[in-house]
Amino acid sequence: MGRRLVPLTLDNLPDLPQRCRACVFWELDPVTGEAAVKAGTSELEKESWISAVLLEWGSCGRVVYVDDVPVGFVLYAPPAYVPRATAFPTSPVSPDAVQLMTAFILPGYQGQGLGRVMVQTVAKDLIRRGFKAIEAFGDARWREPACVLPADHLLAVGFKTVRPHPAYPRLRLELRTTLSWKEDVEMALDRLLGVVQKEPALRPL
Repeated sequence: MGRRLVPLTLDNLPDLPQRCRACVFWELDPVTGEAAVKAGTSELEKESWISAVLLEWGSCGRVVYVDDVPVGFVLYAPPAYVPRATAFPTSPVSPDAVQLMTAFILPGYQGQGLGRVMVQTVAKDLIRRGFKAIEAFGDARWREPACVLPADHLLAVGFKTVRPHPAYPRLRLELRTTLSWKEDVEMALDRLLGVVQKEPALRPL
């Protein structure tokens, strides 16, 4: 099985699941995002966001290919590029951290270690760029796939709560710990990336 992790660019954006290509939940603030969806311009807004982040900051995601078939992706960026983050009661993300926005692995490819490889690749990228951690907003009341990752799953893969909240705690994963994960954490990570966002349930806002 040949697998590659390729930086996300405008060229391979079409390889993301259909609903993810035009999802601007994190990329725009709530009001602007809703307006983009109503106007039918969310896909263009997504392209514009990725283009701007690539030009100003650099790589903001990875696409995973198995035998040249796209099977998953992860998206991340400094909080300054994630307007939706300010809408959360536990913001802001720490200045030494990058925000994990969303991640996904196709169900048929879960349990093969792809989640571990994907996040370790992100960790190495961010360590090289001088960051110490990944932070994410978790949904403590998660019931169904949505754009906010379930807090329980984040905790299961090694994140620690840095700001508690009954609905949206902020969690943190120290990057260097990802380079020596144990098998049980690797399996939990695969579950996180596979279960959280099944394509049919993804929504723009």
